[in-house]
Amino acid sequence: MALIHSFETSGNFLFKYRGQIPVFIFLVGLPFIYFADYNCFTENSWIEPALAIGGVCVSLAGIFIRSYTIGTTPKGTSGRNTQKQIAESLNTKGIYSIVRHPLYVGNYLMWAGLLIFAGNAAYFLVASLMYWLYYERIMYAEERFLEKKFGQTYLDWSLKVPAFIPAFSKFKKGDESFFFKDVLRREYSGLFAMSFCFAIVDVLRHYFITETWDFCRPTIYIALFCLVLLVILRSLKHYTQVLNR
Repeated sequence: MALIHSFETSGNFLFKYRGQIPVFIFLVGLPFIYFADYNCFTENSWIEPALAIGGVCVSLAGIFIRSYTIGTTPKGTSGRNTQKQIAESLNTKGIYSIVRHPLYVGNYLMWAGLLIFAGNAAYFLVASLMYWLYYERIMYAEERFLEKKFGQTYLDWSLKVPAFIPAFSKFKKGDESFFFKDVLRREYSGLFAMSFCFAIVDVLRHYFITETWDFCRPTIYIALFCLVLLVILRSLKHYTQVLNR
């Protein structure tokens, strides 16, 4: 198989499981937390809160980017597909005027915040490399699909807009209003997964530092709140019309 087809095939395969792969990478990387050197945490009390604030801020930035993208992307466009490549029209305005793959930028920032919170440089570098390798394949497959469907229109747009690092100076206001209901309907599972992973890292790191288990930490309460929110929003999505446009 030619390399171009291999990249496209593997990208389409990874696309179907792009929601589960980050969780797998997180679980595989948990041993890094165990083998980390926590002497600096005990010697410098400011490190742990600094990592917490920095990590949460980066993850919130990722959540904001994903929420803005989902809330302003119309149906039937390249930003609404979840199971396979679908695009009735091409997004070129709004957040898509500054970056071609805003959802993946948001995804990376969400998980990068968690990796910062973990406080292990090796974990951060290895996980970031793994994310890049599989997201690169997914982005390649998506762009091949869009190129085949929209031809020169897509190529002209792709030459002006960067793939992953936003060019804020190129922003063009989109035609679609922000629909908060779209965000509530689609993002509750990701929010819970993020809060749950933060709680796991926090509890494990606290144990490795103090050698005592503490299940009354703030991250536990936040994860439980997100779990309740997940149950409510999932019920509203599947059994009512409240979250529909």
